[in-house]
Amino acid sequence: MTGFFVVSRYGLMWAMQINQSTLINGSFNGVISALDRGFSYGDGVFRTIKVVQGLPEHWPVHYQTLVKDCSAIGIVCPSADDLINDFKQLFSIDESVAVAKIIVTRGEGERGYNPPAVTHPMRVMIKSKLPNYPQANFDDGVALHLCETRIAHQPRLAGVKHLNRLENVLARMEWQDPLVADGVMLDVVGNVIECTAANIFARYGNLLITPKLDQCGVAGITRHQILNRAMHLKLQTAVETFDLNKLLAADEIIICNSLFGAWQVRQFNHQHWKKQTLASHLREALHS
Repeated sequence: MTGFFVVSRYGLMWAMQINQSTLINGSFNGVISALDRGFSYGDGVFRTIKVVQGLPEHWPVHYQTLVKDCSAIGIVCPSADDLINDFKQLFSIDESVAVAKIIVTRGEGERGYNPPAVTHPMRVMIKSKLPNYPQANFDDGVALHLCETRIAHQPRLAGVKHLNRLENVLARMEWQDPLVADGVMLDVVGNVIECTAANIFARYGNLLITPKLDQCGVAGITRHQILNRAMHLKLQTAVETFDLNKLLAADEIIICNSLFGAWQVRQFNHQHWKKQTLASHLREALHS
């Protein structure tokens, strides 16, 4: 990582360049102000996208969700054309697979919570390698940790992938075992919400349920796609509020996100499940 300080009308700023893998407002030479509200207050949203041969997977759904999340906190979303141009600069069709992280903040502002009447949103796109997931996670399933850190209720932000992810950071610090893939997070009253970096499903016979996210949590696009495509696997779906005991009574537990698709949970909270096939069928459905 390289960087340099520059002076703007707001004072000293730190400009970053990371091996030509980061664009700030469409430029490799862009700068982020120390007074950017995303830096100061987490005043922004983000998305993480798998990019295959230069093309972002499921881009229409990702962009629609980005627009929706920006709207939820009153930020003007960058145009699809601007973001597509960013993809073209960062990613090559010669690359088999990579990861894009898009960050949109409200932009610069003076000190204080009240944002300026007129702001200029900032967009960042970061290119990185796809995590080196163990093949066993796909073939044999994964183990999960039960997080002590709980998720607070805030209905206005429920479902939104905003930049305030400190609860997830604290939860992820709870384990260092490389054989544990993720951790299950409950809300303040004990309902199952999500994992630190994935959504969660539980199957009971031919009924597939996922937690209701009207009070907190992130509504990922892979969760949305599974709800839409489960019918092709002859599964009924439901979005419900349920506690840890009901999750542990499931015939099968699945976690999902945009990078790995779907994994079966084999071990969680001292309980074990036999190897099953739903996760592999869901991965096929997600890529059909």
